[in-house]
Amino acid sequence: MSSTAAFCLLSTLGGYLVTSFLLLKYPTLLHQKKKQRFLSKHISHRGGAGENLENTMAAFQHAVTIGTDMLELDCHITKDEQVVVAHDENLKRSTGVNVNVSDLKYCELPPYLDKLDVPFQRACQCEGKDTRIPLLKEVFEAFPNTPINIDIKVNNNVLIKKVSELVKQYKREHLTVWGNASYEIVEKCYKENSDIPILFSLQRVLLILGLFFTGLLPFVPIREQFFEIPMPSITLKLKEPHTMTRSQKFLIWLSDKLLMRKTLFDHLTARGIQVYIWVLNDEQEYKRAFDLGATGVMTDFPTKLKDFLHNFPA
Repeated sequence: MSSTAAFCLLSTLGGYLVTSFLLLKYPTLLHQKKKQRFLSKHISHRGGAGENLENTMAAFQHAVTIGTDMLELDCHITKDEQVVVAHDENLKRSTGVNVNVSDLKYCELPPYLDKLDVPFQRACQCEGKDTRIPLLKEVFEAFPNTPINIDIKVNNNVLIKKVSELVKQYKREHLTVWGNASYEIVEKCYKENSDIPILFSLQRVLLILGLFFTGLLPFVPIREQFFEIPMPSITLKLKEPHTMTRSQKFLIWLSDKLLMRKTLFDHLTARGIQVYIWVLNDEQEYKRAFDLGATGVMTDFPTKLKDFLHNFPA
């Protein structure tokens, strides 16, 4: 390669790096900042599965009463096409009955057990008296002004259509976000109703990371409005250390280093994209998430997160 060609190559590369760095820090030079219909710091996972039975009206009411900014919940569809709020398609874990939601009419659904494991807190159970599986429309009716984060749990066209119809019926497009880790489900959600903001699927999260580390992210338009990701390091507290191999621990460490990036979070936030970290249940995790630039934290313990935000305003 001639010296002239090498100089041109280095100049081009240098120009790219400078432009990428500038747009990473000031993305509105290229992209219009997304309009944010609501802001959520305090997000109650399944309504707060550590303080009330998950995905119940009692859990949602408690979270709203203490001032949560957003309810996170999960949806399935019954045999008679009712949209219900439940995490699992098979109800063995939550009700003790080995049956699928989609195989029963709503009136046939068994109640929750009165004691359930807290999903993101090792060796912890929550008890409750409200054991009824609610309908999504009941949640909409009870909390008309509360933002709701809907996880579409199965790739079912009828479920997606019914959720969209309910959001329209209750005029909640401005207070709802929906999606799933599945790229196909998120695409169907967007196609069904593009007025409801969508979450990043796992595939899109990985793409964003690839674009970020290659410097291409500042040049790429983004359709999603909510970057909702786990904090990989919490996996270490959910399992007994002696049951994990060195390779597993290394992969968790590496994932955490790649995903928990303040520069990335700041860039997305500057573009009007909210960054939510899940599912965090102690003060050290809350602090780390907000120090990294997360705009919101999802928790099983809404009272604990409320107290943290009161004592350490994020």
